[in-house]
Amino acid sequence: MTVIDAHHHVWNLEVRDQPWIVGKDMASIRRSFSVEDLRPIAAASGVTATIVVQTVTAAEETPEMLAMAAADPLVRGVVGWVDLTGENVAGELARLSELPGGDSLVGLRHQVQDEPDPDWLRRPDVIVGLRDVARAGLAYDLVVRPHQLAAAAYAAEAVPDLQFVLDHAGKPPIAAGGVEPWATALRTLAACPNTVGKLSGLVTEAAPDAPPPAFQPFADVLLAAFGADRLMFGSDWPVCLLASDYPGVVGLAETLTTGLSKPERTAVFAGTAARVYRIDDRLEGELWH
Repeated sequence: MTVIDAHHHVWNLEVRDQPWIVGKDMASIRRSFSVEDLRPIAAASGVTATIVVQTVTAAEETPEMLAMAAADPLVRGVVGWVDLTGENVAGELARLSELPGGDSLVGLRHQVQDEPDPDWLRRPDVIVGLRDVARAGLAYDLVVRPHQLAAAAYAAEAVPDLQFVLDHAGKPPIAAGGVEPWATALRTLAACPNTVGKLSGLVTEAAPDAPPPAFQPFADVLLAAFGADRLMFGSDWPVCLLASDYPGVVGLAETLTTGLSKPERTAVFAGTAARVYRIDDRLEGELWH
């Protein structure tokens, strides 16, 4: 089965600091990671296409990722960053589209999870920015915590023409063990037809060395809420290395989706990402070999 990894990162600490990588618990990933580091482990897991996602709120990062996508056939799409509260979001998106690799820009993201205002996604200036993203034909990745899911649902309803992508299942409390109130909030978001979810980032929300059964109740909620045709796999590499290696993350996703039919698994591991991020034409039918 060919796989699209719909969520990974790269960073070069010699070019730009990653201020979120601090403390003893994060020490193992406080180094630079490149596509060349990812390539062999991705290939070993059957991954032939990826989506690289922004890591910091720095305008300079997105052009760098676009240039990387233009030069590397593994990276088929870029989820970048622009200031949604800026006065000329449309103009900035147009500028990015003209840069080398600009046609690889498939979406945007902001670290909403770090915003102190739980209603950041309800702000009128943010909604205006999101409408510009929709007009540009891009998706919008949501990196939020459970208490921000209600605001995410508000934004999805306010901008129905925009495709929203929920990263990391909204960071469910896997280590704590109970699915509520996360599950109810997730279902409310998933009820918006312009939303999809990522089966990603779960290992770093769980207790160390958590077995697959610890994840299954959360994966079941995610699958029931979105369905396979609105769910996509992402590794969250190299952040996942805090809890698991790359094959372990792929293997966990395969285990959590064992009960799906072959067409449903194809959707989760390739088809949904190809459709949502509009990279079908760049794959030239290779997904279905």
